[in-house]
Amino acid sequence: MSEFHGATTALTFNSGSSSLKFGLYRFEKSEPVALISGEIETIGEGYCRIRANDAAGDTLIDEKLPMRSPSDGVSRLGALFDRAKASAPTAIGHRIVHGGPSLRTHCLIDDAVLQTLDAAVCFAPLHVPPALAVIRYAREHFPGLPQVACFDTAFHATMPEVATTLPLPHELRARGIQRYGFHGLSCESIVRQLGRNFADKLVIAHLGNGASVTAVKAGHSIDTSMGLTPAGGVIMGTRTGDIDPGILLYLMRGEHLDADDLEDLINRRSGLAGISGVSSDVRKLNAVEATEPKARLALDMFRISVAKQIAGMIVALGGIDTLVFTGGIGEHDGGARAGIVERLSWCGIHLDGDHNGEGCNSHSDVNGRTTVLVLTSREDDEIARQTRLLARAD
Repeated sequence: MSEFHGATTALTFNSGSSSLKFGLYRFEKSEPVALISGEIETIGEGYCRIRANDAAGDTLIDEKLPMRSPSDGVSRLGALFDRAKASAPTAIGHRIVHGGPSLRTHCLIDDAVLQTLDAAVCFAPLHVPPALAVIRYAREHFPGLPQVACFDTAFHATMPEVATTLPLPHELRARGIQRYGFHGLSCESIVRQLGRNFADKLVIAHLGNGASVTAVKAGHSIDTSMGLTPAGGVIMGTRTGDIDPGILLYLMRGEHLDADDLEDLINRRSGLAGISGVSSDVRKLNAVEATEPKARLALDMFRISVAKQIAGMIVALGGIDTLVFTGGIGEHDGGARAGIVERLSWCGIHLDGDHNGEGCNSHSDVNGRTTVLVLTSREDDEIARQTRLLARAD
């Protein structure tokens, strides 16, 4: 470990299956301020595109480069920071979707943590391997810096047994098969943004290509829609969400699908893309909804799926004070918000149509009993914040 003097410049990595978001942050009065933000994404044929902006939004780099995967781009970042005359990072934070049953709190990364993460790959095979590749590249290219693992499951570690327990035999549950919940960093960022305006009974709908709904009581997660893996819960862009488990048995016996086939079906070929036959992108489905019945069906199924999960979280909370929409769809798709809330009017949730169309807060109608808000998910800010805290402690 390098000597740490207290002033932190945190480099954050947010790994996806085909992209890598990164940010360089400094801290002002304990709040993270982005100096540089960017993304490396796979574009095929052995190439990746790397883009980055400075704090003013001006482009620092936008290039197509020969790279096998986004993790290869980590080696390019030192030169990018030098070119931008930015401070070198003093600590590095990584978003990890799933740490398995043993890693449920944000922590410093050492060899033992890496070994445990290797064992957790089976819990999230789409998400954990790219994150591990980035961690190893970062350790190689930024040697000696403290590195922090920030887990999407950590926020949900407070869920009670009635929410985490799956209806399976004890011997299987003892091996870590339980409801973990995800999008935890997003939920942490929403709770932090609400601050003193925090509601006792809060439901967070994180809606993007991956989507989940979480019940938060007095600042703590008590239930959530995703389960053992990020494939469960509401219908998503390419993921099934919750389905009859007997379907998987039928597909194995009747259609002779093996584990790899099922994984591909559940995670990559289903959801909005599978229903519509058009796209997993809600923007494209919205554009053809009027003329494509299957696109309209996909959108209706998605909205009903989310509304049903919100209703379930209201049951878990014993009521609702505030509903927050976040994530790409939650923040930008007024039609999706309206279609979801329309199905919840029976429990006193209503939208102000004008505000919803304009994207203004608050979105709740004056006659509604529940406050409806749209807030930006700030996962990377949370990674930077946790990295600073743990690096300072180290």
